[in-house]
Parts: sequence; structure tokens; C-alpha cells
Amino acid sequence: MKLLVLFSLLLLIPFSSLYSTTLAQAPAAAPSKPIVSTLSQSPSSDTSDSSPDDLIGILRKAKSFNILIRLMKTTQLINQLNAQLITIKSGGLTLFAPDDSSFSHLKVGFLNSLADNQKIELLQFHVLPTYVSSSNFDSLSNPVRTLAGDNPTRLQLNVTAYGNNVNISTGVVNATVTGVIYSDKVLAIYHVDKVLLPLDFFKPKPPAPAPSPEIAPKTDNDNSSAADNLGTSKDSSGAFSLMSSPGTTLVSLGVSLVALVIISS
Repeated sequence: MKLLVLFSLLLLIPFSSLYSTTLAQAPAAAPSKPIVSTLSQSPSSDTSDSSPDDLIGILRKAKSFNILIRLMKTTQLINQLNAQLITIKSGGLTLFAPDDSSFSHLKVGFLNSLADNQKIELLQFHVLPTYVSSSNFDSLSNPVRTLAGDNPTRLQLNVTAYGNNVNISTGVVNATVTGVIYSDKVLAIYHVDKVLLPLDFFKPKPPAPAPSPEIAPKTDNDNSSAADNLGTSKDSSGAFSLMSSPGTTLVSLGVSLVALVIISS
């Protein structure tokens, strides 16, 4: 009987050791994840060998961005952006790039209706003057400043981010960041599903001030009326004579008496 009890205790020793080891090796808590996880690479983009100072080359390799490329060239904004990328010391740039399909959903003739300075401002509205990584959108403060300026009443751009979703609101459209086209420590280019339209482009413009009324030139009739008011009239020869009135009659009599005195003397 004693041997049986001793044998049972010997069998329990390995199990108790294993149980204590398992408790000691409990897994540590998983590290907290950022609110916005890394966005997926845009399916059509393969820009791994591109240079950050060649925006056109990056967009051309990504494909489907021909209208954006054309606008950046015709407005010459591409020269400014490439120069900034070459000379920039810190901060970087972030570009929200709508594809050709996004531009095709604009109202017919919309781009042609814009003045040259508005086209430049439209493109600048898609550029942030700082580098924003795909996991750092939640750190932005709204309204977000763009190269077009930071006036929220004119150029309102709000970014909200949670999970894998990054949404952009302008007061006119609500767009979504659908993927990463290019990203390094200086430049980030994100694919958006809509053209970001500034609210100011759609506000009613104040009416132009009415022109001041023109003063009509005086005619001969006006001059004759003035002459009538002064007590004169105009004869056919163009000379003025005193009108017949009690005052003028006395003057005429006085002149006649003076003339008679002179003649008689």
C-alpha cells in the first residue's frame, strides 16, 4: 500500500512542474496598433524604382493619371513641386491624386470654365505642404492646410481617419483615399476616388457695381432756357436783348434821356 502511494506521488511531480512552467510563460499583451493601419498599395502602381523628384514619372508609371499630368504641365505647377522636392530640407509633400475616371465625373466643361489661376488653385488644393505617412493621417488637425492656403471659409479640407479608412471632405465632395501610389520619407502620393473641389468655386459671386449714370451734354435748348431764366432772349442774329419787363423799361427810358441830353448839348 505504501509503495502504491509513493508511486502516485512520483507521477504527480512532472505534471505540477509542467503546469508551473506554462503559467510562467504566459504570452505578453500585444502592442497597440495605430488608429490607421498602413494603406494598401494602389493596384495599378509599381513605382518602387521611381525618384521622389520626378512626380510626372511616378504618376505615368502608376497609369490612369493622364488628365492630372496634363493639368500639372499646362499650369506649370509641376515645376514648382519638383523644385520644392529637390530643395526641401524637412517636411516634404503629400499629393492626393485623382485618376482619369474621377475627372470624367465632373460636370461637362467644368475644367474649361476655370480661369488659369483657378486651375492652379485647384491643383494646389490637392497638395499638403508636409509629408504624411499612411499611418499618420489621424494626427492631422482640421481644417488641413494645403498649398492653396489655409482659409477655412474658402478652402476647407477636413481629413478623418479610422481603421483602414481615410476620408476627405471639402464642403462640396466627400472623397476616399483608396491606396498608396508612392511613399518615402519626403513624398507621399495617395490615390483618391474623387477630384477635391474647393467650396469657394461654388459660392455665388457678389454682383458687379452698377455703372454711374452719364451726364448728358447741354444742348442749345438748354442754353436758351438758361437765357430765359436770366431775363434775356436771343434774336435771329444770335445777339441777346433785354426782355420787356418793368425793370428793363425804366432802364430803357433812362438811356434815352441820357442820349437826348448829349444830343442837345
